[in-house]
Amino acid sequence: MTPSQTRLLAAVMVAALGLSACSTVDRFNPFKGSTPKEVATEGDRISIISADQKLEPAEALKGVDFALPPAETVAAWPLPGGSPEQAMGNAKAAPELAVAWRKGIGQGSKNGELIIAPPVAADGKVFTMDGQAEVTAHDARTGDRLWRINMRPTDNKRDREGFGGGLAFADGKLYVTSGFRLAAQLDANSGRVGWRVRTEQPIHGAPTVFGGRVMAVALDNTLLTFDAGTGAPGWTYQALSESARILAASSPAVSGDTVVAAFGSGELIALRTANGNDLWNNALSRASRTSALSEIRDIPGRPVIYGGDVFAVSHSGVFAATDLRTGAARWSLPVVGITSPLPEGDVVYVVGTDGKLICASRESGQIYWVHDMNPGWVVRKKGGLWGIGSHEIPKPLWTSPILVDSRLILTASDGQLVALNAKTGELEKKINLGAPSLMSPIAMGNMLYVVTDNGQLVAIR
Repeated sequence: MTPSQTRLLAAVMVAALGLSACSTVDRFNPFKGSTPKEVATEGDRISIISADQKLEPAEALKGVDFALPPAETVAAWPLPGGSPEQAMGNAKAAPELAVAWRKGIGQGSKNGELIIAPPVAADGKVFTMDGQAEVTAHDARTGDRLWRINMRPTDNKRDREGFGGGLAFADGKLYVTSGFRLAAQLDANSGRVGWRVRTEQPIHGAPTVFGGRVMAVALDNTLLTFDAGTGAPGWTYQALSESARILAASSPAVSGDTVVAAFGSGELIALRTANGNDLWNNALSRASRTSALSEIRDIPGRPVIYGGDVFAVSHSGVFAATDLRTGAARWSLPVVGITSPLPEGDVVYVVGTDGKLICASRESGQIYWVHDMNPGWVVRKKGGLWGIGSHEIPKPLWTSPILVDSRLILTASDGQLVALNAKTGELEKKINLGAPSLMSPIAMGNMLYVVTDNGQLVAIR
């Protein structure tokens, strides 16, 4: 494994973050002294205890077909998950699955500067953010650079290194969050800054924009909101503090008047979008954990709203479907995951950290099939002399899948992009991206777009 891949894997593995607990939301508010605003209260935690289940196909589903939505051309992919619900459907794109072009987006992942911001696309442009918070707009057809702006603060001596954050597009504006403790609005055509605000904590996940609000989860497990037009701070919600988490972050999902956010504490929380009042609070955490790593309860993948349910998976080993309206747990499976589930039609897909891709019934949680993304993997070592000082090569990690022409498209930390039959899980095609990628592809028009760890935007026709 290359040094670049090692750094990327380190970025998504665990880190102890000395965050102190606090009893009030206001103490975590980065905008003390500003106009008073509504403050949400914490709800009661409802533990989900996963039964001793096995991840194997259900006998009752053997030979049973299921429905998928028809493929449709995607006009824009404005959020990392495609839509405010973080569910995009079956995109019609890239039938040949061949690389069309590659363009540099800036600094790749190195020396603590990590690319973990997924691209977004709209209005004939693809927007990216590199490892130094440099945001670039590219022509979606040719990849040519249209404009570039560095969002790294020049006056912030406290954060010499920042990573993560992300992008969201809405109404001709591009919204930016950053590990350099900021949120901002840019004009999508020129890159001109509309507003920029400083936050008390880094923001490692992309924002979600809906109904005139920008919503993002900060490092201290605070859900921050801003007015999309002015950047003025809105309500905040403080989840439970957590001292250890994955070095990645989730983006909220929104449906109607409800926003669902996931936190490093393992909490999945539904709130009113208007004022942040809590509706329900579930803890995606197993009752019995068997290792130090399993104590990390983080939900680093995006929750997804689909068909009246919320789908989310935690590092603690719970993949659950939750009723959006009531918060009642519908079913759960023992999956350890750091990615986002993909509900489509009658089924939902999820990939675990063990490389097992699961296709389950969206209604019951019963499993149709399990596909090993790393078949035949054997432990290998690299470096050293006669085995002394060598290091073990980690098993590839896989991204959240997207559905394209009824094929599941995933990328991996070893530089693969694969297409699997969405009905059977069988491998249909594989291409080499030339570098690791732990950000899911996106689709717009007849193309797929992927950002790799070495700072390349790859277009696939």
